[in-house]
Amino acid sequence: MEITLTHYLVLAGLVFITGMVGFIVRRNALVMMMCIELMLCSVNIVFAAFSRLHGNAGGHVFVLMNFAVAASEAAIGLAILVEIYRRRRTVNVDDLKTLME
Repeated sequence: MEITLTHYLVLAGLVFITGMVGFIVRRNALVMMMCIELMLCSVNIVFAAFSRLHGNAGGHVFVLMNFAVAASEAAIGLAILVEIYRRRRTVNVDDLKTLME
């Protein structure tokens, strides 16, 4: 059986929906960040699949740029979460109304 574009798109859709549902349902900021990473990974799957379909490297360039954005988002987001945890002793977003206190 040959893997087609449809297989990649279904996989990307399932990964994106998993990340979206996790982001909406869970209230822990760290889990929410991991769900954002899942959604970014699903976009990478779509970029790579269409790049393979059309036979050019443009999609792969976008995947590399997306990896850079995801890595910087994770680093900055984790640094912010560590500082919030040090001050508040929680990373539950329902308990965080303001950043100042």
